[in-house]
Amino acid sequence: MNLNTLASGLDTIWVVLSAAMILLMEGGFALLEAGFVRQKNAVSIIMKVFVDITFGALIFFFFGFALMYGKDAGGLIGTTGFMMGGDLTHINLTITHDTYWLFQCAFVIAVISIVSGAVAERINFHAYILFTIAMTGLIYPVAGHWIWAVGGWLGSLGMIDFAGSAVIHALGGFAALAAAIVIGPRIGKFAENGTANIVPPSNLPLASVGAFILWFGWFGFNSGSTLSATNGSIGHIAVTTMLAAASGGATCILFTMLRYRKSDPPMVINGSLAGLVGITAGCAFVSDEAAILIGAVCGIAMVFATEFLESKRIDDPVGAFAVHGVSGSLGTLAVGLFAQPELAGKVGQGYSGLFYGGGFSLLGVQALGLVTVMIWGFATTWIAFKLINRFVPIRVSRDEELVGLDVGIHGVPAYSQEHDFIELTQLTQDKR
Repeated sequence: MNLNTLASGLDTIWVVLSAAMILLMEGGFALLEAGFVRQKNAVSIIMKVFVDITFGALIFFFFGFALMYGKDAGGLIGTTGFMMGGDLTHINLTITHDTYWLFQCAFVIAVISIVSGAVAERINFHAYILFTIAMTGLIYPVAGHWIWAVGGWLGSLGMIDFAGSAVIHALGGFAALAAAIVIGPRIGKFAENGTANIVPPSNLPLASVGAFILWFGWFGFNSGSTLSATNGSIGHIAVTTMLAAASGGATCILFTMLRYRKSDPPMVINGSLAGLVGITAGCAFVSDEAAILIGAVCGIAMVFATEFLESKRIDDPVGAFAVHGVSGSLGTLAVGLFAQPELAGKVGQGYSGLFYGGGFSLLGVQALGLVTVMIWGFATTWIAFKLINRFVPIRVSRDEELVGLDVGIHGVPAYSQEHDFIELTQLTQDKR
């Protein structure tokens, strides 16, 4: 066995394990969202996660991967690689194309899971399946091609998004915002005068476990994006990931104590996630100190974004936009400020941020790419929901929402006692 074969084998093991860690994050999404919503909608959360994994993987295999990573056409879209066939020789890696597909498949599943939380407790299950197909088969792959594919127009301009603050989180966050606006708030979320009513989470310990699983999976998300087990930046990426998450959570503990006179558990949970989202673009390119600053800023911004949405009567039950859309945007721009050439060189890009002598060049490209992805994610999701609504109602009926999607749509409660189940089932049948 020669050294090249050994290195390729190690890289394959590293990428497959990283992909498995990212896929485990779906368990984190399931627990986090189930803990944040009411008990009567926990099963619906789980079912949507299964849609993300099953339909997302299949659609990405059939044509999503081809549109994202196929042979470039005009910097806009891929044209080969449908069902992993055709010419993919332009993807020059030490791992096989199958291994690369698995890693990218884990990413696309994470994108649609962001939108899932924003429409929780009121989306029609059939409509959600259709939107999953649109997101995993078109919306995300096209944006991903622009930034990550060989020949993509934003990547060719020099945009840096190492593990997806823009491609995954800003795109998913602004898609979540559009979805939440189109579908409307949950019944009773806002009073007639516009003030927001508190909808208590059903299980914060469950949500916190979900957050810890996401935190764990993020090391695969970020460090795995090296696609190489022998890359010298893996340790640094893991450290910046850890520091940003810790900073986001710690900042939210202190900030909510000052703002609300008590530390707010859901905000703290989302604060750590905001730090993780914010560092994802620049984890390989910024210093440890910059990672702490990025996490702190993202944590505070998440709190203000959550309050802003409620002031505008936009209902986002799990804070998908505040965590992913806002923090993903800040993290993308932070690369243009804090990227250090000596760090970037380890992963093949030697660009400098504004604070390290690079001027406004990189920051301008980052801003252009971010705005493009934001508009694309928001507009295409808005259009997709409007089109789907012509054929399938995007929202469940009032009765189904009041009873809960678990019984109203799926026919089984998450937490049941026999007499409660019989009562709810009879009520649903009577309404029909």
